Amino acid sequence: MPRKPRIELAGYYHVINRGVEQRVVFDDAEDFEYFEELLCTYAPSYGVTIHNYCLMSNHYHLLIEIEDGMLSKFMRQINMTYAIYFNKKNRRTGHLWQGRFKSWFVTDDAYLYTLILYIEQNPVKAKIVERVEEYPYSTAHYFLGKELIPSCLENSYIVENYQNDKEDIKAFLYSPIDSSVLGKLKTRASLVEAPNIDKKPKEEDLRVFFEDITEMKERNSKIVEAYVDGYSQHMIAKVLGISQPAVNGVICRNR
Repeated sequence: MPRKPRIELAGYYHVINRGVEQRVVFDDAEDFEYFEELLCTYAPSYGVTIHNYCLMSNHYHLLIEIEDGMLSKFMRQINMTYAIYFNKKNRRTGHLWQGRFKSWFVTDDAYLYTLILYIEQNPVKAKIVERVEEYPYSTAHYFLGKELIPSCLENSYIVENYQNDKEDIKAFLYSPIDSSVLGKLKTRASLVEAPNIDKKPKEEDLRVFFEDITEMKERNSKIVEAYVDGYSQHMIAKVLGISQPAVNGVICRNR
């Protein structure tokens, strides 16, 4: 039976692929760097914006934004080109990837924020590094490091919303992940839990916490207090009806 064609709407996508039989697909620095080079080389040709990625030894996570119908074409180009390179380098034949890549359309801001945090915190969860910026093959390495941000990341969510404010970026990428949103994400993508999961704080309790606030100063103080108590930034933003970057800015300025 032929496989069903993908329905590809313009927007954000979470993309995952693994090595066949869970084999290692990135053996050394040369492999990681070549895959990164492919992402940046082909993204403009396919109208793709790269927002975040993390390359692990036997799989990768991407958060990308596409134009209509370009996801499969872009990923086919990346996976095929890399497989040819890897097989030639290692004198092997056969499939490198575990079937077609998997992808999920990002439906809302909460899902988007959770994905960014999950992707960047993946190496910390795996206990490869202690801080997200220490892992050399993820986008956090560029957002928080001293190296110049590659041209293919200049239109990423982090750059667009935080410019070069590394303190704000760090506060965001170190945020706890909302467990309720992660649960939905895990159902779709069969992911494992990332670090710093909150203890399922209730949204209704947070709404009560922010009731009867009339002054901006008091609101900002309570935002910081709620964050310290374990509420995620995007839940606070949802309850208050403001953007997550605005919440992050309040936290950074008032802590």
